[in-house]
Amino acid sequence: MSDLGFLEKLLDGADVAWFPLKSIASIGTGSSNRQDESEAGSYPFYVRSKNVLKSDTFQFDETAIIVPGEGGIGDIFHFATGKYALHQRAYRIAPTFDSVDPKYLLHWMSQNFKSYIIRKSVGATAESIRKPMLENFEIPIPCPDDPEKSLAIQGEIVRILDTFTELTAELTGELAARKKQYNHYRDHLLTFEDGEVEWKALGDVFEISAGGDAPKGAISPEKTEDFAIPILSNGIGKKALYGWTNTAKVKQPSLTVSARGTIGWTSYREEPFFPIVRLLVLTPKKGIDLRFAYHFMKTIENGYKVPPSGIPQLTRPMICSMPFPVPFADDTERSLAEQARIASILDKFDTLTNSLSEGLPREIALRQQQYEYYRDLLLSFPKPAEAAEA
Repeated sequence: MSDLGFLEKLLDGADVAWFPLKSIASIGTGSSNRQDESEAGSYPFYVRSKNVLKSDTFQFDETAIIVPGEGGIGDIFHFATGKYALHQRAYRIAPTFDSVDPKYLLHWMSQNFKSYIIRKSVGATAESIRKPMLENFEIPIPCPDDPEKSLAIQGEIVRILDTFTELTAELTGELAARKKQYNHYRDHLLTFEDGEVEWKALGDVFEISAGGDAPKGAISPEKTEDFAIPILSNGIGKKALYGWTNTAKVKQPSLTVSARGTIGWTSYREEPFFPIVRLLVLTPKKGIDLRFAYHFMKTIENGYKVPPSGIPQLTRPMICSMPFPVPFADDTERSLAEQARIASILDKFDTLTNSLSEGLPREIALRQQQYEYYRDLLLSFPKPAEAAEA
């Protein structure tokens, strides 16, 4: 069955009418500010971020979709039910039309709202939205004159799409639990009593160097057969990739630590690479298991002390004297075995939670792709002009 045939069968000949949001929903902002937050509050407090705070008071008691008025526009949606507080720069959209399923409206907005806002804005991004922009956003309603049939069609769409969002939510919750578990074991395994390890200066167990200038001329924006060595700077994941070159400056497995921006962010580098500015490189000396070192450095990546004045940055002298634990330091073979044992346990959790090609993050990404595929399939309603042309 074709994609179009599936949607046609779902509609079963029902007409589809397009309505501006203002005609089917109540739209407005809240009246709370961040100082109204209360950690022990009884009511959800929706602000302009993905995080939901708490409040002692509420302004609304309804079912509504919450979107930020600034920042994260088209990427952040909350589904509020019951009593809640709302920030003065966040918008509530509460359906008032009998033929609108609020969850259907949520799925439609998550698919189309961002592109609509960008078209209405100047430039490629939207920094803020105004109420008229929301009011004129159009929603397709199947069979609007027959609420029962309309809601049945919308309900089936919601049922299918919610299957994927609920699975993604379960996997995301599982990922959060695994990260918590990893952090627990990491803190347990890398917390040492007096006398259990010998604390050495970081500069004594690592060769520490700073990235320099990018290789002049020998750079490609894409990986090729001739340019296969990554050029790395500060940043997380792909944001650390500056380009590709044909010469490696670091040829053995090492750690990199961001010196600017994402200060302290530690990454494990197994393949040769070329480090440039805003990056520190830690290459282990004899007797250090690099995976053990990686996990320990992750425990301190948020605790680096940088000067309060000027541009915050880490330098080699700042970290050379930092303490690093070496178990059984007087017996290299036993020390490496103990480091490898600890690293092996933590690697299992690290793979499960952080790998891009294995574990839960990959599963979540696949489920999100499935959701977006079926969302596009189920919500591909033609506009009247398109239907006439067909």
